[in-house]
Amino acid sequence: MDNIWILVADSSQARIFNAETRSSQLDEMHTFSHPEGRQHEQNLSSDLPGRQADKSSPSHHGLSDGTDLKRQEAINFSKQIALHLDESRKNQDYNQLIIIAGPSFLGLLREHLSSATSKLITLELDKNLGKENAESIRQHLPELLPKANQ
Repeated sequence: MDNIWILVADSSQARIFNAETRSSQLDEMHTFSHPEGRQHEQNLSSDLPGRQADKSSPSHHGLSDGTDLKRQEAINFSKQIALHLDESRKNQDYNQLIIIAGPSFLGLLREHLSSATSKLITLELDKNLGKENAESIRQHLPELLPKANQ
């Protein structure tokens, strides 16, 4: 029996749906929320050190490490999702994985998934469908979901 998981994710939310067969509807199983992914960078950096004037120049210099905070939050969230997918794979909760995410978040997920979990991916869609309901998401997928290479 197929046990297909469909991950629909962006930098602030991830939802995992289950499809018991290649033609079945999607049932939402898990939701992960990462509100930091929706915040403006100014809100993320409000606790960081401020700016300092350079006595030899009229400019001011930031006292941060230069890391793009929104990107770092997206990286942290992609690691959290990848860890959950890896643990669930080890528990044999699914035998096939479909990932739907915007291009940049999809790239982050690819970076953090283990090779064993990556081998279970049968389809990737680089679309932002995080706000869509299960029926609408299903319409973006093939009528028959791809079959895993056994």
